Amino acid sequence: MPRLKLTVSGFRASGASVRLLMIATGICLIGALALLPHALDSARLLAIEDDPAALADRKLAQSFDRPAAIREIDAALAADDPELARSFVDLARERGVELPSDLVEKADAAAKARSSPAGMATRFAHGLIVGEPDDVVSLAGTALGDLFVFGDIRDVIREGGRMVAGQKADHLILGLASVGIAITAGTYATLGVGAPARIGLSVIKAARKTGRLGARMGEAVARSLRGVVDWPVMRKGLASASITEPAIAVRAVREAVKVEKADNLFRLTRDVGRVQTKAGTRAALDSLKVAETPRDMTRVAKLAESKGSQTRAILKLLGRSAIALTVATFDLVLWIFWAALLVLGFIVSMKRAVERSTERHLLRRKTRRLAAQERRLASAGERA
Repeated sequence: MPRLKLTVSGFRASGASVRLLMIATGICLIGALALLPHALDSARLLAIEDDPAALADRKLAQSFDRPAAIREIDAALAADDPELARSFVDLARERGVELPSDLVEKADAAAKARSSPAGMATRFAHGLIVGEPDDVVSLAGTALGDLFVFGDIRDVIREGGRMVAGQKADHLILGLASVGIAITAGTYATLGVGAPARIGLSVIKAARKTGRLGARMGEAVARSLRGVVDWPVMRKGLASASITEPAIAVRAVREAVKVEKADNLFRLTRDVGRVQTKAGTRAALDSLKVAETPRDMTRVAKLAESKGSQTRAILKLLGRSAIALTVATFDLVLWIFWAALLVLGFIVSMKRAVERSTERHLLRRKTRRLAAQERRLASAGERA
């Protein structure tokens, strides 16, 4: 009889163990089912982390629809920004979003009105003289002025004069203009600097002057300039420079600027130039406000090469999330880790529960056989 009691005790303990394992299995299953969508979403995001166009498409699928397109086009037209309105029209057409025909006609009419000969001449002259472009035409004027060194000399003498006089000078504009003079006076072939980099310098200067250069991007540009411009030499050389004697400014720049150390700056300016070429001047200016680092600008350049005229609308609608993950990579990996851990817990718990259930079944059969054997022995004893 003691042997039967021991077997029954083990049977009960085995049953309690199976119930606990089934509870653990259920908890792991519920947790895994709850976290699995987040984990899969995180995995997809990590897979397209370095593809700005794919990131933008994913975000647009969640936020861009007919009401959003109409709202943004109306806002752009109200702000007298037909280029942005056209960008949203192009984005809507690309994504199969149907727009009211009168709204599209209104955007086309605004773009044509801005392209009138008188308006284009005024904007070209503004870009050439002031150096603050906001579209292709005014940038053409700015780029022409910089290409013939006029614009860069103007900026060097203005900001350099302030620096020499002990007044507040914009060292970033002064540094960019100095580099512009140095590479324009030299040969593009030997320096490895092409037209996109030259245009990029002009756009970054314009962004700085108009307040469109983000603070963090401005700091990145300033860091790039530190190893390129020898400021004490620059200050000494510009002490006697004036707008009537530009040769002095050019000579001072040549002595102070070390173009061979400007690789990082040229990579950034080339990316800015690529954005301007593929998506337009305003898109390039907008990107300098959205991007926080030179790497961000490389991402914007990739986006512009893929999306073209739609780039500005995408940047306006999505901001920095168009080119970078808005969720930290660590958080995405954490979602995947916990989901994988719960799935593993479910598998282990299920495996152990099946094993314990099998053991319990075998123990039940063994207990029944033992009980039957003891009953036969008891019956035989009574007959004896």
